[in-house]
Amino acid sequence: MAAVVLALDSFKSSIDAADAVEALREGWVSVDPGRELTLLPMADGGEGTLEAFAAAVPDAVRMPVTVTGPEGRRVAASWLLLPPAPGTPDGTAVVELASTSGIELLGSPPRLRPLDAGTRGFGEAIAAALAHGVSRLVLGIGSSASTDGGIGMLTALGARFTDAASGPITTGGRGLRSLAAADLSGLPPLPAGGVTVLTDVTNPLRGDRGAAAVFGPQKGAGQDEIALLDAGLGRLANLVDVDPDTPGAGAAGGTGFGLLAWGAGLVPGADAVAELIGLPEAVAAASVVVTGEGSFDGQSAAGKAPDLVRALARDAGVPVVLVAGRIAADADASGFAHAISLTALAGSGAAALAEPARWLFAAGAELARRFPA
Repeated sequence: MAAVVLALDSFKSSIDAADAVEALREGWVSVDPGRELTLLPMADGGEGTLEAFAAAVPDAVRMPVTVTGPEGRRVAASWLLLPPAPGTPDGTAVVELASTSGIELLGSPPRLRPLDAGTRGFGEAIAAALAHGVSRLVLGIGSSASTDGGIGMLTALGARFTDAASGPITTGGRGLRSLAAADLSGLPPLPAGGVTVLTDVTNPLRGDRGAAAVFGPQKGAGQDEIALLDAGLGRLANLVDVDPDTPGAGAAGGTGFGLLAWGAGLVPGADAVAELIGLPEAVAAASVVVTGEGSFDGQSAAGKAPDLVRALARDAGVPVVLVAGRIAADADASGFAHAISLTALAGSGAAALAEPARWLFAAGAELARRFPA
């Protein structure tokens, strides 16, 4: 009997992808201990990207690093070293913005800093990976805490952003309002294998669909602050030879734009992660595939991991199941052989959020009974 593939994304602010698939596995084997289960936790570039790679890639090594967090304090983080591909001398580094400059680092509930949080820590982790000598960078840029256009990251890598008096601007989006000059000549060359940026959004840098307008409120920005940030991003765009309307330039508070300025390439995060962990091949050989995320809603069909897994399973003719913390009324759940809401299992959203592993275990047990070997 072919394996069951468990390919869930993280349940944001509840349980990461690796722990989610493990809880589901434990529930399944409690009913059917002999079933072969393949665990391939998913990610789209945001929180949990490192864990997804670490769980799916044999011999991946966590490399500890201490960086400047989004509050300006030093925080312990890590990047992931993947073993070299055949014919290449050095490995690939996976660096995650979420664990170095992400909103999760601001506490729970988060101490939001819409004008002052920055991306310097992300750049410091990238610099550490380059210093190690990797031949390729894979950068996940979801879950950011800031709207600084990536200037913190670029500064950590050697760029200079100055005001009219040729002094360094302040950190965060607040510094953009005094930006007068940008010097990118100090940036290091890209590694031989290039820089691949994983993102799940296609927003431009500025405007009604831009970084400040769409994502600023999630980071604590009010209308006046949104206007200030958008204008600052405009100043940055006028100084850097990159099209601010490039899809994904507005990702992670404009960090996508900053990475484009360095020469990196932006790709849909879920697709790239799937290829790197061998998901298409695993799905094609499976008997059943299970996917999911914390909130499956109307946006889940726009490049999110569950929609990608559903498409892969459909193309392979393999039944696919959805397990989500909640399934919204506007969600398109067509194409799934079965769907389980942890909120329905637990009796409330609060109960599901409080004990996600418990209810994922229950979901796994239910699926083992529904899809016997």
